Amino acid sequence: MKKISAAIVAVAVAASVAVLPTAHAADEVTIYGGFGGDQAKGFQAELDAFGASNGIKITYTTLASYDTDIRVKVKAGQAPNIGMWPQPGGLLEYSSVLEPIDTLKSVDLAGIKKTLVPGWAGLATKGGKTYGLPVSANVKSLVWYNPANFKAAGLTVPKTDAEMTKLAATIKAKKLGYPWCIGIESGGATGWAATDWMEEYVLRYGGESQYTAWWKGKLAWSSPTVQKAAKKFAEVALTAGNVNGGGKAIAATGFGTTANLFATDKNKCFMMRQGSFITDFFPDAIKAEYKANNFAHVGVFKLPAPAGTTDAVLGGGDLAAAFDANPATQKVLNFILSDKLGTGAMLANYPSYLSAHKTFPSAGYKNPITKNIAGILSTAKLFGFDGSDLAPAVVNATEWKELTNWIAGKKTQKQAFDAIDASWNKA
Repeated sequence: MKKISAAIVAVAVAASVAVLPTAHAADEVTIYGGFGGDQAKGFQAELDAFGASNGIKITYTTLASYDTDIRVKVKAGQAPNIGMWPQPGGLLEYSSVLEPIDTLKSVDLAGIKKTLVPGWAGLATKGGKTYGLPVSANVKSLVWYNPANFKAAGLTVPKTDAEMTKLAATIKAKKLGYPWCIGIESGGATGWAATDWMEEYVLRYGGESQYTAWWKGKLAWSSPTVQKAAKKFAEVALTAGNVNGGGKAIAATGFGTTANLFATDKNKCFMMRQGSFITDFFPDAIKAEYKANNFAHVGVFKLPAPAGTTDAVLGGGDLAAAFDANPATQKVLNFILSDKLGTGAMLANYPSYLSAHKTFPSAGYKNPITKNIAGILSTAKLFGFDGSDLAPAVVNATEWKELTNWIAGKKTQKQAFDAIDASWNKA
């Protein structure tokens, strides 16, 4: 689904596990992934329809901690036909036991790449070969708010970064509550939400070249661009009165619980920067309204870029790869990688589903907010895939840990950032 699975050990699978052969029936295809709930139901419904038309039984299974669980499965000879990773870096660690999509004759690699939003086709490539492509997408450059709360307080949605900063000051000055609700706790993956904030601003201040150099370890966290991004993040998250409880509370608050911005008590917060998948964590009553296209308590706007910076969009998604070249596996992979996925029962079950294909029919998005977010993605002038998801697993895990230490006040920013830079020596 998203970055909520535990960090995996940064070792290549081939060098660390004895991979046993996996047997599968010729007309059956198993798929393992990290997303569950309504998204899993919608996905399985579309797989059932496709399978019925092609004489294939397709079974999707959710792995609660995908990164660690898939490693155990592969080691035990229980790999699925197809795996779906939320992290391209994690997917590529299995390249020695995956089938390059380039060699799968029943998969229209060229056609699929042609329809993808720019920035998606080369995320899981190694040695000139493509191992994975997106099945679903998410947009992270979003700020969610409660229109009813805004209206009651006489607030208007900001269109620029300067207006957003002024809005936060107004909320504090009028003692309406807290401008921001931020939480980065997520069990074994605590800290990933903090990496998203950093990525938002490195992408904007540094543009494509510096952002890419950064997640590849070629631009240090001590560099001026990353330091500028950190300052901007700190202005939002660590300025007194901006977040209930400050840094310590941010580190101890579950990222999903911040979706309770819809609460109306005196400690309510007014804005939440979070990905399109946060709808999974809305309170039940709000979730029901959202599914019924009632937006009295749900609104969203694109995170404004600071003046003079790149107006970019940050996001992520799930990428699929094949463990074998069976004909049935190839047929199913070709389907789930195409712009046809999502045109069936997916959106009826999961209104927040987003396709990474610019050719996906916009009419398919029945939820106006999802349609709006899809437009933000498909028209993005610069799209940046989640940088920590692209980095080696040991670096990814260190970023989560050290950003948490910094925000919670356990380390200085310099100490935390130096530790992240040093982690590249272990990659």
